[in-house]
Amino acid sequence: MTSFEITPKGPFSLAAAADFAGGFAPGLGGGSVEARGAGPSILMAFPLESWTTSAAVDISQAADGTVHGQIFGARELTADEVEQAQVQALRSLSLDHDGTGWMEVGRQDPVIGELQKQYDWIRPVCFYSAYESATSFVIGQRIAMRQGARVKAALGEQYGDEIDLGGGRSVNAFPRPQRLLDAAEVKGISAEKVKRIHGLARAALDGELDTGALRELPVEEAIVRLEALPGVGPWTAQGILMRGCGSADTIPTEDTISREAVRHFYKLDAAPTDAQWLEISDQWRPFRMWATVLLHMGWRREQPETPSYRQGSRGKPQG
Repeated sequence: MTSFEITPKGPFSLAAAADFAGGFAPGLGGGSVEARGAGPSILMAFPLESWTTSAAVDISQAADGTVHGQIFGARELTADEVEQAQVQALRSLSLDHDGTGWMEVGRQDPVIGELQKQYDWIRPVCFYSAYESATSFVIGQRIAMRQGARVKAALGEQYGDEIDLGGGRSVNAFPRPQRLLDAAEVKGISAEKVKRIHGLARAALDGELDTGALRELPVEEAIVRLEALPGVGPWTAQGILMRGCGSADTIPTEDTISREAVRHFYKLDAAPTDAQWLEISDQWRPFRMWATVLLHMGWRREQPETPSYRQGSRGKPQG
Protein backbone atom coordinates (compact mmCIF):
# COMPACT_ATOMS: atom_id res chain seq x y z
CA MET A 1 0.00 0.00 0.00
CA THR A 2 1.26 3.47 -0.95
CA SER A 3 -0.11 6.81 0.27
CA PHE A 4 -0.27 10.27 -1.26
CA GLU A 5 -1.84 13.62 -0.49
CA ILE A 6 -2.59 16.71 -2.53
CA THR A 7 -4.01 20.15 -1.89
CA PRO A 8 -6.69 20.86 -4.52
CA LYS A 9 -6.31 24.01 -6.55
CA GLY A 10 -9.60 25.81 -6.17
CA PRO A 11 -12.62 24.68 -4.13
CA PHE A 12 -13.21 20.96 -3.89
CA SER A 13 -15.54 18.87 -1.75
CA LEU A 14 -15.23 15.09 -1.63
CA ALA A 15 -18.64 15.00 0.08
CA ALA A 16 -20.13 16.73 -2.97
CA ALA A 17 -18.36 14.25 -5.26
CA ALA A 18 -19.77 11.37 -3.24
CA ASP A 19 -23.25 12.89 -3.48
CA PHE A 20 -22.79 13.32 -7.23
CA ALA A 21 -21.85 9.63 -7.54
CA GLY A 22 -25.16 8.79 -5.88
CA GLY A 23 -23.87 5.67 -4.15
CA PHE A 24 -21.96 4.44 -7.19
CA ALA A 25 -18.24 4.60 -7.64
CA PRO A 26 -17.38 6.56 -10.80
CA GLY A 27 -16.90 3.38 -12.79
CA LEU A 28 -20.36 2.01 -11.88
CA GLY A 29 -19.02 -1.16 -10.32
CA GLY A 30 -15.62 -1.83 -8.76
CA GLY A 31 -15.67 0.47 -5.74
CA SER A 32 -18.11 2.23 -3.47
CA VAL A 33 -19.01 5.43 -1.69
CA GLU A 34 -18.86 5.05 2.07
CA ALA A 35 -19.17 7.16 5.21
CA ARG A 36 -16.23 6.81 7.55
CA GLY A 37 -15.41 8.89 10.60
CA ALA A 38 -15.94 12.59 9.98
CA GLY A 39 -16.88 12.33 6.33
CA PRO A 40 -17.27 10.24 3.18
CA SER A 41 -14.61 8.20 1.48
CA ILE A 42 -14.63 7.02 -2.11
CA LEU A 43 -13.08 3.64 -2.79
CA MET A 44 -12.16 3.20 -6.44
CA ALA A 45 -11.02 0.07 -8.26
CA PHE A 46 -9.97 0.00 -11.90
CA PRO A 47 -7.59 -1.49 -14.47
CA LEU A 48 -4.45 0.56 -14.97
CA GLU A 49 -4.18 1.88 -18.51
CA SER A 50 -0.98 -0.07 -19.01
CA TRP A 51 -3.38 -3.07 -18.88
CA THR A 52 -0.81 -4.93 -16.76
CA THR A 53 -2.78 -5.07 -13.51
CA SER A 54 -5.44 -3.24 -11.50
CA ALA A 55 -5.43 -0.93 -8.51
CA ALA A 56 -7.73 0.33 -5.79
CA VAL A 57 -7.48 3.86 -4.44
CA ASP A 58 -9.17 4.87 -1.18
CA ILE A 59 -9.76 8.65 -1.21
CA SER A 60 -10.63 10.79 1.82
CA GLN A 61 -10.50 14.51 2.61
CA ALA A 62 -9.25 16.17 5.78
CA ALA A 63 -10.93 19.14 7.46
CA ASP A 64 -8.29 21.47 5.98
CA GLY A 65 -9.27 20.37 2.46
CA THR A 66 -6.26 18.15 1.83
CA VAL A 67 -7.09 15.05 -0.19
CA HIS A 68 -5.52 11.78 0.96
CA GLY A 69 -5.24 8.57 -1.02
CA GLN A 70 -4.14 5.03 -0.29
CA ILE A 71 -3.19 2.90 -3.30
CA PHE A 72 -3.45 -0.90 -3.30
CA GLY A 73 -2.51 -3.22 -6.14
CA ALA A 74 -3.75 -6.59 -7.30
CA ARG A 75 -0.06 -7.41 -6.97
CA GLU A 76 2.91 -5.32 -5.87
CA LEU A 77 2.89 -2.23 -8.08
CA THR A 78 5.91 -0.71 -9.77
CA ALA A 79 6.66 2.99 -9.31
CA ASP A 80 5.17 3.72 -12.74
CA GLU A 81 2.02 1.77 -11.89
CA VAL A 82 1.60 3.65 -8.61
CA GLU A 83 1.87 6.93 -10.52
CA GLN A 84 -0.67 5.73 -13.10
CA ALA A 85 -3.12 4.74 -10.35
CA GLN A 86 -2.86 8.20 -8.81
CA VAL A 87 -3.33 9.90 -12.19
CA GLN A 88 -6.49 7.92 -12.93
CA ALA A 89 -7.95 8.45 -9.46
CA LEU A 90 -7.40 12.21 -9.46
CA ARG A 91 -8.67 12.53 -13.02
CA SER A 92 -11.90 10.74 -12.08
CA LEU A 93 -12.56 13.46 -9.46
CA SER A 94 -11.50 16.27 -11.84
CA LEU A 95 -8.63 17.00 -9.45
CA ASP A 96 -6.18 16.97 -12.36
CA HIS A 97 -7.42 20.49 -13.22
CA ASP A 98 -6.61 23.81 -11.57
CA GLY A 99 -10.10 24.78 -10.40
CA THR A 100 -9.37 28.31 -9.27
CA GLY A 101 -10.92 29.67 -12.47
CA TRP A 102 -14.12 27.73 -11.76
CA MET A 103 -15.02 30.35 -9.16
CA GLU A 104 -14.66 33.10 -11.77
CA VAL A 105 -17.15 31.32 -14.05
CA GLY A 106 -19.73 31.61 -11.28
CA ARG A 107 -19.00 35.29 -10.81
CA GLN A 108 -19.46 35.93 -14.53
CA ASP A 109 -22.65 33.87 -14.82
CA PRO A 110 -25.10 34.16 -11.87
CA VAL A 111 -26.98 31.02 -13.00
CA ILE A 112 -23.84 28.92 -12.64
CA GLY A 113 -22.84 30.81 -9.49
CA GLU A 114 -26.08 29.93 -7.70
CA LEU A 115 -25.78 26.26 -8.63
CA GLN A 116 -22.12 26.20 -7.55
CA LYS A 117 -23.14 27.42 -4.10
CA GLN A 118 -26.09 25.05 -3.93
CA TYR A 119 -23.95 22.02 -4.80
CA ASP A 120 -20.78 22.97 -2.91
CA TRP A 121 -18.62 23.86 -5.94
CA ILE A 122 -18.98 20.34 -7.28
CA ARG A 123 -16.62 19.12 -9.98
CA PRO A 124 -17.67 16.39 -12.43
CA VAL A 125 -17.02 12.82 -11.32
CA CYS A 126 -15.63 10.96 -14.33
CA PHE A 127 -14.94 7.38 -15.27
CA TYR A 128 -11.50 5.93 -14.61
CA SER A 129 -10.50 5.79 -18.28
CA ALA A 130 -11.83 6.14 -21.80
CA TYR A 131 -11.96 2.33 -21.96
CA GLU A 132 -14.11 2.04 -18.86
CA SER A 133 -16.42 4.86 -19.95
CA ALA A 134 -16.85 3.39 -23.44
CA THR A 135 -17.71 -0.08 -22.12
CA SER A 136 -19.99 1.42 -19.47
CA PHE A 137 -21.93 3.50 -21.98
CA VAL A 138 -22.35 0.56 -24.35
CA ILE A 139 -23.40 -1.80 -21.54
CA GLY A 140 -25.83 0.84 -20.27
CA GLN A 141 -27.54 1.59 -23.58
CA ARG A 142 -31.33 1.33 -23.09
CA ILE A 143 -31.15 -0.26 -19.65
CA ALA A 144 -31.40 1.24 -16.16
CA MET A 145 -28.24 2.54 -14.49
CA ARG A 146 -28.50 0.02 -11.66
CA GLN A 147 -28.84 -2.85 -14.11
CA GLY A 148 -25.71 -1.66 -15.89
CA ALA A 149 -23.92 -1.43 -12.55
CA ARG A 150 -24.89 -5.03 -11.75
CA VAL A 151 -23.56 -6.20 -15.11
CA LYS A 152 -20.26 -4.42 -14.52
CA ALA A 153 -19.98 -5.74 -10.97
CA ALA A 154 -20.61 -9.30 -12.16
CA LEU A 155 -17.97 -8.95 -14.85
CA GLY A 156 -15.54 -7.69 -12.23
CA GLU A 157 -16.23 -10.60 -9.92
CA GLN A 158 -15.74 -13.16 -12.68
CA TYR A 159 -12.99 -11.61 -14.82
CA GLY A 160 -11.59 -8.63 -12.90
CA ASP A 161 -8.48 -8.52 -10.74
CA GLU A 162 -9.14 -8.93 -7.02
CA ILE A 163 -7.38 -6.35 -4.86
CA ASP A 164 -6.62 -7.06 -1.20
CA LEU A 165 -7.27 -4.01 0.99
CA GLY A 166 -6.16 -5.66 4.22
CA GLY A 167 -8.27 -6.38 7.26
CA GLY A 168 -10.13 -9.10 5.41
CA ARG A 169 -11.47 -6.65 2.80
CA SER A 170 -11.04 -6.89 -0.94
CA VAL A 171 -12.54 -5.36 -4.08
CA ASN A 172 -12.67 -6.41 -7.72
CA ALA A 173 -11.92 -4.07 -10.60
CA PHE A 174 -13.66 -4.08 -13.96
CA PRO A 175 -11.82 -6.55 -16.23
CA ARG A 176 -8.73 -5.47 -18.09
CA PRO A 177 -9.38 -5.54 -21.87
CA GLN A 178 -7.60 -8.86 -22.42
CA ARG A 179 -9.72 -10.46 -19.69
CA LEU A 180 -12.95 -8.93 -20.98
CA LEU A 181 -12.35 -10.82 -24.22
CA ASP A 182 -12.69 -14.06 -22.23
CA ALA A 183 -16.34 -13.26 -21.45
CA ALA A 184 -18.13 -15.22 -24.18
CA GLU A 185 -21.56 -14.51 -22.68
CA VAL A 186 -22.62 -11.82 -20.20
CA LYS A 187 -25.82 -12.20 -18.20
CA GLY A 188 -28.01 -9.12 -18.46
CA ILE A 189 -26.89 -7.88 -21.88
CA SER A 190 -27.42 -9.10 -25.42
CA ALA A 191 -24.98 -11.02 -27.57
CA GLU A 192 -24.69 -7.92 -29.77
CA LYS A 193 -23.59 -5.83 -26.78
CA VAL A 194 -21.02 -8.48 -25.86
CA LYS A 195 -19.68 -8.25 -29.39
CA ARG A 196 -19.45 -4.47 -29.08
CA ILE A 197 -17.62 -4.45 -25.76
CA HIS A 198 -15.20 -7.04 -27.16
CA GLY A 199 -14.54 -4.61 -30.01
CA LEU A 200 -13.88 -1.86 -27.46
CA ALA A 201 -11.52 -4.14 -25.54
CA ARG A 202 -9.51 -4.76 -28.72
CA ALA A 203 -9.50 -1.02 -29.43
CA ALA A 204 -8.10 -0.37 -25.94
CA LEU A 205 -5.34 -2.95 -26.44
CA ASP A 206 -4.52 -1.33 -29.78
CA GLY A 207 -4.19 2.11 -28.15
CA GLU A 208 -7.33 3.56 -29.73
CA LEU A 209 -8.86 4.38 -26.32
CA ASP A 210 -5.80 6.01 -24.77
CA THR A 211 -7.34 8.58 -22.41
CA GLY A 212 -4.49 11.07 -22.44
CA ALA A 213 -4.03 10.92 -26.20
CA LEU A 214 -7.74 11.47 -26.87
CA ARG A 215 -7.86 14.43 -24.53
CA GLU A 216 -4.95 16.10 -26.33
CA LEU A 217 -6.64 15.89 -29.73
CA PRO A 218 -8.85 18.66 -31.13
CA VAL A 219 -12.41 17.85 -30.09
CA GLU A 220 -13.66 17.24 -33.62
CA GLU A 221 -10.84 14.80 -34.37
CA ALA A 222 -11.33 12.92 -31.10
CA ILE A 223 -15.07 12.57 -31.79
CA VAL A 224 -14.42 11.19 -35.30
CA ARG A 225 -12.01 8.60 -33.92
CA LEU A 226 -14.42 7.55 -31.18
CA GLU A 227 -17.39 7.25 -33.53
CA ALA A 228 -15.38 4.73 -35.57
CA LEU A 229 -15.47 2.31 -32.61
CA PRO A 230 -18.14 -0.43 -32.23
CA GLY A 231 -21.34 0.71 -30.56
CA VAL A 232 -20.23 4.33 -30.37
CA GLY A 233 -22.55 6.93 -31.89
CA PRO A 234 -22.45 10.72 -31.50
CA TRP A 235 -23.94 10.78 -27.97
CA THR A 236 -21.59 8.09 -26.68
CA ALA A 237 -18.55 9.66 -28.34
CA GLN A 238 -19.21 12.96 -26.60
CA GLY A 239 -19.79 11.12 -23.33
CA ILE A 240 -16.48 9.27 -23.58
CA LEU A 241 -14.59 12.48 -24.28
CA MET A 242 -16.27 14.45 -21.50
CA ARG A 243 -16.76 11.85 -18.79
CA GLY A 244 -14.10 9.30 -19.70
CA CYS A 245 -11.26 11.61 -20.68
CA GLY A 246 -12.32 14.45 -18.39
CA SER A 247 -12.15 17.08 -21.12
CA ALA A 248 -13.14 20.21 -19.17
CA ASP A 249 -14.06 22.57 -22.00
CA THR A 250 -16.48 20.70 -24.27
CA ILE A 251 -20.28 20.71 -24.48
CA PRO A 252 -22.47 17.66 -25.26
CA THR A 253 -24.59 18.92 -28.12
CA GLU A 254 -26.06 15.41 -28.61
CA ASP A 255 -27.51 15.25 -25.09
CA THR A 256 -31.12 16.41 -24.88
CA ILE A 257 -31.19 16.45 -21.08
CA SER A 258 -28.29 18.90 -20.95
CA ARG A 259 -29.96 20.99 -23.65
CA GLU A 260 -33.22 21.01 -21.69
CA ALA A 261 -31.30 21.96 -18.53
CA VAL A 262 -29.92 25.02 -20.33
CA ARG A 263 -33.45 25.95 -21.45
CA HIS A 264 -34.80 25.53 -17.93
CA PHE A 265 -32.18 27.43 -15.95
CA TYR A 266 -31.79 30.24 -18.49
CA LYS A 267 -35.58 30.55 -18.83
CA LEU A 268 -35.64 30.17 -22.61
CA ASP A 269 -38.89 29.70 -24.52
CA ALA A 270 -37.50 26.64 -26.31
CA ALA A 271 -34.48 24.34 -26.18
CA PRO A 272 -31.45 26.30 -27.39
CA THR A 273 -30.01 25.75 -30.82
CA ASP A 274 -26.35 24.79 -31.02
CA ALA A 275 -25.51 28.41 -31.82
CA GLN A 276 -27.47 29.70 -28.79
CA TRP A 277 -25.88 27.11 -26.51
CA LEU A 278 -22.41 28.03 -27.73
CA GLU A 279 -23.13 31.72 -27.14
CA ILE A 280 -24.37 31.10 -23.60
CA SER A 281 -21.43 28.81 -22.85
CA ASP A 282 -18.79 31.34 -23.90
CA GLN A 283 -18.77 32.76 -20.38
CA TRP A 284 -18.12 29.27 -18.95
CA ARG A 285 -14.74 28.85 -20.65
CA PRO A 286 -12.50 26.98 -19.92
CA PHE A 287 -14.97 24.93 -17.87
CA ARG A 288 -17.84 24.41 -20.30
CA MET A 289 -18.08 20.70 -19.47
CA TRP A 290 -18.09 21.41 -15.73
CA ALA A 291 -20.85 23.99 -16.14
CA THR A 292 -22.92 21.69 -18.36
CA VAL A 293 -22.62 18.80 -15.91
CA LEU A 294 -23.68 21.14 -13.10
CA LEU A 295 -26.75 22.28 -15.05
CA HIS A 296 -27.56 18.67 -16.04
CA MET A 297 -27.30 17.47 -12.44
CA GLY A 298 -29.35 20.40 -11.11
CA TRP A 299 -32.11 19.76 -13.65
CA ARG A 300 -32.19 16.03 -12.88
CA ARG A 301 -32.47 16.75 -9.16
CA GLU A 302 -35.54 18.83 -9.93
CA GLN A 303 -36.90 16.14 -12.29
CA PRO A 304 -36.34 12.85 -10.39
CA GLU A 305 -38.64 10.86 -12.69
CA THR A 306 -36.55 11.57 -15.81
CA PRO A 307 -36.14 8.29 -17.81
CA SER A 308 -32.71 6.72 -17.54
CA TYR A 309 -32.33 6.32 -21.31
CA ARG A 310 -30.68 9.07 -23.32
CA GLN A 311 -31.70 10.67 -26.54
CA GLY A 312 -29.92 12.64 -29.19
CA SER A 313 -30.57 16.23 -30.10
CA ARG A 314 -33.25 15.27 -32.63
CA GLY A 315 -35.10 12.96 -30.26
CA LYS A 316 -33.62 9.72 -31.62
CA PRO A 317 -32.00 7.20 -29.26
CA GLN A 318 -28.24 7.51 -29.51
CA GLY A 319 -25.41 5.06 -29.14
